[in-house]
Amino acid sequence: MRAVVIGGGVVGLTTGIALRRSGIDVVVHERAPEIRAAGAGLGLWANALAVFDALGLGEQVRAIGKPSEMSFHDPAGRLLETPEFGVEDHRFLLVHRAKLNDLLADAVGRDNIRLATGFAAYEEHADHVTVRLTDGSEEAADVLIGADGAYSAVRAQLVPGTPAQEHPGHHAWRAVLPDPGLALTENRLILGGHRCRGGYLRTHDGGVYWLVNQFDAPEPTGTLKEQALARAAHLDESEHGGVLAELIRATPEDRILHNRIMLVPPLPHWASGRVVLAGDAAHAMSPHVTAGATLGIEDAALLGRLLSPTGDVIAALAAYEADRIPRYAQVAALSAAVEHAATPQGFARHYAAFSHWMITPTGNPVTA
Repeated sequence: MRAVVIGGGVVGLTTGIALRRSGIDVVVHERAPEIRAAGAGLGLWANALAVFDALGLGEQVRAIGKPSEMSFHDPAGRLLETPEFGVEDHRFLLVHRAKLNDLLADAVGRDNIRLATGFAAYEEHADHVTVRLTDGSEEAADVLIGADGAYSAVRAQLVPGTPAQEHPGHHAWRAVLPDPGLALTENRLILGGHRCRGGYLRTHDGGVYWLVNQFDAPEPTGTLKEQALARAAHLDESEHGGVLAELIRATPEDRILHNRIMLVPPLPHWASGRVVLAGDAAHAMSPHVTAGATLGIEDAALLGRLLSPTGDVIAALAAYEADRIPRYAQVAALSAAVEHAATPQGFARHYAAFSHWMITPTGNPVTA
């Protein structure tokens, strides 16, 4: 059994590891000239950590992360309590994306990764799939897995007419500050006015990850720092904007990342014979639930569980699709409840409800 994985991000690399653990020969193709990560901090929830534990990587992943909590405050600093949910529904591990990608690339085996070879097209046959790559080469495989993100080239052929769509008015600003210059004793996530939220989280190596985002935002103007500070002003009632504003002011302009949030529309199918999608290629959604990577890691684990060296590829991918599409319909409904919550308290409660559902193993074949 041979698998071609398109995409050398967290989901593609985890898929490669899971398939190799199942005894499948794997090659991962990444269009960039190196394994790298777009973005800064990444939250991994208990269900993702359970996958890494099963793959024998849990200890290494925890070594590059810092335990954190997703509990929200209002601009006055008051905790928005959710007494109907337990502390475990708020806990996650904050890791640095680039360090996680390096760890996963080592685990899948650098010799099994082909850099600077993007996906061009595929051709399905009864007993294999031929994958054409941008460098002119071809790969013959039993299965092709598109884990190439929201702008997936594999999805463009598998499900034509489903390009990533802008989430109107949703923007995010974030950065990792290696030396914040402040003695931070706690993490703080804040729900404020003008549909803004943000905060800061300490990293395992003494730095800090800060983020700000806004729903229904006007078109941003000014420098990235000015844009982030304008949103941070809605998140703290103190005179100078509090700690979050200090962190933003201390961040060099070239370290600030800004994204206009993009979504993948609901897909009628994720698989076609010997081709399948995983992660953001199948279900990129608004990151206000901060679980895209965790959910994609679940996809990787399920593929590793269903595919085997002597198994029926077509049946395995059909079983994967039959499991994932209904699950992500639930994800979308819970995510919408968070996004459209009328009050900060409602947002906090719906968020805790989502994380509680996500990490509960009942009925989830990945973590059960």
